[in-house]
Amino acid sequence: MNRSQPTSVVPFDVKLMNITATVMFMGCLAACVMTVGWWLMRTPAFNIGRIVVEGELVHNNAVTLRANVAPVLKGNFFTVDLKAAQHAFEQVPWVQEAQVRREYPNGLRVSLKEHVAEAFWGPETSTGLVNKAGEVFEANLGELDREGLPRLQGPEGSAPRVLQMYHSLAPALKPLHVGLDSLTLNARGSWDAVLDNDAQIELGGGTTEDVLLRVQRLVRTLPQITSQYQRSAADLASADLRYEDGYALRLKGVTTGSSAPASARPRR
Repeated sequence: MNRSQPTSVVPFDVKLMNITATVMFMGCLAACVMTVGWWLMRTPAFNIGRIVVEGELVHNNAVTLRANVAPVLKGNFFTVDLKAAQHAFEQVPWVQEAQVRREYPNGLRVSLKEHVAEAFWGPETSTGLVNKAGEVFEANLGELDREGLPRLQGPEGSAPRVLQMYHSLAPALKPLHVGLDSLTLNARGSWDAVLDNDAQIELGGGTTEDVLLRVQRLVRTLPQITSQYQRSAADLASADLRYEDGYALRLKGVTTGSSAPASARPRR
């Protein structure tokens, strides 16, 4: 016949002692972790002592970048704010984008991407530039490594649109053997251009396709008109393309126009 075994009961005071011992152990462990953490965060061994800069740098060099940015970095390997470090590098002239990561035990590795200037931005007195993404940035114009950049202007926030229009119009003008020197989007939403022979062109408003069609009409018919006056496209002084079915132009002292591009019929 089986008899039930007596159930042992742990006295309350023993339970209390076990709980107390566990709490004390956990507290000591937490204190040790905090002490080690405090030491790690303050020991000179983990101060930022090395910054590796990589990327295709044209207007900056690693030595100058480290010298400019290192003094503003706060904290050590464990406590440095990577977002703040990224912002500090992106404030350096010509730097478009920075990626910063820790490199044990006391370093940072920084990957940089520089702006590539596509055009000047703003009036002649401005030091603004536009990069390939249509972003406006400030830089020392004496450090430009490209010549013949166009000048673009427009309302605030319009740089991407103006750059896109420039890239659409510049190839369309090539048959005339003239370059697009500047392009402006004014407050009314219409476009004005200046060619590299100083000709002033009023392009009118509308979509990119609308403006491009008017320019293509000029390019297609201008040689017919200039030939009548023994001149070339280089003699173009100004043109107004805002007419619905033609344009008006001036050729070095001769004012003429075309009301029907197909016939290239001039008018005074």
